[in-house]
Amino acid sequence: MAGKLVADLPDRSLVNLGIGLPTLVAGLLPPGGQILLHSENGIIGLGPPAPPHAIDPDLVDAGKTPVTLVPGAAIVDHAASFALIRGGRLDIAVLGALQVSASGDLANWRVAGEKLGSVGGAMDIAVGARRVFVMMRHLDKEGRPKLVRACTYPLTAQRCVDRVYSDLAVIDITDEGFAVREMAPGLTQEELRDATDAPLRFVSQDGKSALLTD
Repeated sequence: MAGKLVADLPDRSLVNLGIGLPTLVAGLLPPGGQILLHSENGIIGLGPPAPPHAIDPDLVDAGKTPVTLVPGAAIVDHAASFALIRGGRLDIAVLGALQVSASGDLANWRVAGEKLGSVGGAMDIAVGARRVFVMMRHLDKEGRPKLVRACTYPLTAQRCVDRVYSDLAVIDITDEGFAVREMAPGLTQEELRDATDAPLRFVSQDGKSALLTD
């Protein structure tokens, strides 16, 4: 998932990484590249995860994972970090998700019916970034689809997700719903459809036609 996503990141872009699976992106970027990573707790110039011998307890990402910095990195306070987010300066946000709807709604902070959970900065990031990529497992721990017709969990933001990178497929959110760009090797269209609670369009290699399945 992370490798596919990294290959799609444009050079000279500012990218926010959410907690969980999205943090894998930091370890796959080529050294000396042109992509600048942002963490909502105040890092601009996030580097790869810190190796065990170089852990600094005062240098962590938003998920409290020990990290490193790239040359020229800046540490800023929350006000400056969220001014960057709310000011539309983020080119891409990479977030995890509990559910993504066919219209691009995002639910990623609390399961319906549970009292615990806080949306934190996810709401600001989801609406402030120019594009939102989601990295997630295609099914939840109970084997239920996380790509759905409509979210049943509390929303983080509406119509914000542009693309989903799951362990089964890369899927764009379009005006017509989910459009499958690529599937995992060996996976059939029928298997992907069974793992998704919404119609899928399978885009041809030329990108000009699609097969609609219910």
